[in-house]
Amino acid sequence: MAADIASSVDFGLKLSKRLYYGKDQSLSSPPKTAAMEKSSEGYVPTAVMVYAVISEPSIVDNPDVPSYQPYVHGRCDPPALIPLHMHRIEMEVDCYLDTAFVTVSGTWRVHCVMSSKSCDCRIMIPMGDQGSVLGVEVDDGRRSYHTQLIPMEDAKDSEKVAKAKDGFLLKWQIYTLKVPQVEGGSNIFMKASWSQKLLYEDGKFCLSVPFSFPAYVKPVGKKIAKREKIMLSVNPGTGTEVLCKTSSHPLKVFRKEVVFLVDISGSMRDGPIENAKSALLAALSKLSLIDSFNIIAFNVDTQLFSSSMVLATKEAKENATQWISRNFIAEGGTNILLPLTQALEMLEKTSDSIPLIFLITDGAVEDERHICNAVQSQFTNRKRSICPRICTFGIGSYCNHYFLQMLAQIGRGYYDAAFAVDSVNFQIQRLFNAASSVILANITIDALECLDSLELYPNLIPDLSSGSPLIVSGRYHGNFPDSVKASGLLPDMSNFTVELEVQKSKNIPLDRVFARRQIDILTAHAWLLENKQLEEKVAKMSIQTRVPSEYSHVILVQTDKGKPDPESVSIQEKVADLIGKKIIFLRNLGIGFGNLAATVENRPPSTEEVKLHETSEIMAKAAARCCSRLLDRCCCMCFIQACSWMNDQCAVALTQLCTALACFECLNCCCEVCISCDLC
Repeated sequence: MAADIASSVDFGLKLSKRLYYGKDQSLSSPPKTAAMEKSSEGYVPTAVMVYAVISEPSIVDNPDVPSYQPYVHGRCDPPALIPLHMHRIEMEVDCYLDTAFVTVSGTWRVHCVMSSKSCDCRIMIPMGDQGSVLGVEVDDGRRSYHTQLIPMEDAKDSEKVAKAKDGFLLKWQIYTLKVPQVEGGSNIFMKASWSQKLLYEDGKFCLSVPFSFPAYVKPVGKKIAKREKIMLSVNPGTGTEVLCKTSSHPLKVFRKEVVFLVDISGSMRDGPIENAKSALLAALSKLSLIDSFNIIAFNVDTQLFSSSMVLATKEAKENATQWISRNFIAEGGTNILLPLTQALEMLEKTSDSIPLIFLITDGAVEDERHICNAVQSQFTNRKRSICPRICTFGIGSYCNHYFLQMLAQIGRGYYDAAFAVDSVNFQIQRLFNAASSVILANITIDALECLDSLELYPNLIPDLSSGSPLIVSGRYHGNFPDSVKASGLLPDMSNFTVELEVQKSKNIPLDRVFARRQIDILTAHAWLLENKQLEEKVAKMSIQTRVPSEYSHVILVQTDKGKPDPESVSIQEKVADLIGKKIIFLRNLGIGFGNLAATVENRPPSTEEVKLHETSEIMAKAAARCCSRLLDRCCCMCFIQACSWMNDQCAVALTQLCTALACFECLNCCCEVCISCDLC
């Protein structure tokens, strides 16, 4: 994906050299591109960006100062992306508890298209950790657009839903959509909002918001006002200052007995398995001498490092490192029930410790509901004070992330996922650090039973860890007490109780803060129980909070200036009004419930990444693979000059060949070389 963006933006920046800004030499060219911005990763947006989508290079010109430009034949396939000049940018960030709500608004100008022409404009919105896009508004002077969520039921019967190609996530963290046919010289006002999680590191919440702009978005000119504004507000949820830099005594953490279950099926080859290896070795290095561990590598069958739990001595860790190197070979299919059953049996006789199971996989299996029900039944019948904690980690979108979330909820563990292969190592280590530093287990809160009704998310309270804050949300009916007692088990297996004073929320939109968390938990339950009422509840919650879900669909509503606002029209009427193109259906932003076919075929997680451009014509795809890659790099003027150096017979033969290729649409003239050619 980074290469796709890099290629299109690089081509767009070269096309922008055609622009003429006047006689003043200081204004005759845009700011030079820094060296780091020329790399494939450098062109990936690190802030909200708007691009002109150029398929016809002949329309590229300064709308204010038209200049003579040699006509360029052919099309850009894939289209070039010219970053638009940014004239104003503002950001507002509201932080509540562990969630940040970010709103970015700005003005961009289509500075690179003739005033008599128009082009599509692509918006890219990079979001932070676990980002969820909440809404996008666009106004180009002639039309305005805004995204909106509708129930999946209202979009199910539309043919355009299946054909929707736009409005998707690149690398699962950059939301992009296209605004159709914006006139050259127009100003585009855009407002985007999203939510993201605050990272918890070294006992502190950290906020990292993408807000770094490249030099080439700077407008060319001395009299253009450029405004930047950032506003940050923080509400920690308490009226008193919270400060904790040091502790008088180190916190005692539970002794751990850990079983690592690592998927080594064929789809894990290359990046995923190598990152999983690195993360596993880092996790082993953090185990103390009193901890014990085991490793189960699984595909269709299982391979065990040891038949029983092993103390985490230096020698055992070295042996495990060598065993991992020999046995972590990606091949075969996927079977999760067998290794999970073996891990539970190994931890059956553990005592005075936190038994942990870490499951890492990139695939889906057919018996996922059976696995959840079997584990839940086994935990219900266990007599141990602490049942094994199950932590799950999903790689890519082919695995069923709601199955993994449900399994973690049943096992009072943690869940995390990496949709980009290059982040697997870091995120697995983050998950292990949070789950392996438990200081209070089996947490219960009294007085909740006295309420008339209660919904707790998750319904089983996870353990309190020194490496991660514990946040539990819910909905209730009844009179909530002024104080509650929280109880749990300490590492020495003694009981601990603390009385907590209940504080009323002050200016905290709790429904928005907990929306993503509650939607994910309810979706996992709806999947497990196959419950239609829960699906409808998730859809309603999604629309109210504007957080995308599996049971709601995103549409782009278009309003022509001077016509009634479609907000006054019902959802059913909007969906039905397809002929007038008032509604543009976008792709569903849900991650889905796994892909069994992809798992069986052992497709690597990287193969499901959405491409920025999709060529619609099969012939164009075939041509791009054969001769057009070479011929598209030849400009008309350079080609004519080359022909003038040949003898007549050679020139005639070459002309006939080019004519034949043109008949099959295999010859498209491109201007990538023309733009830097002195003759052009």
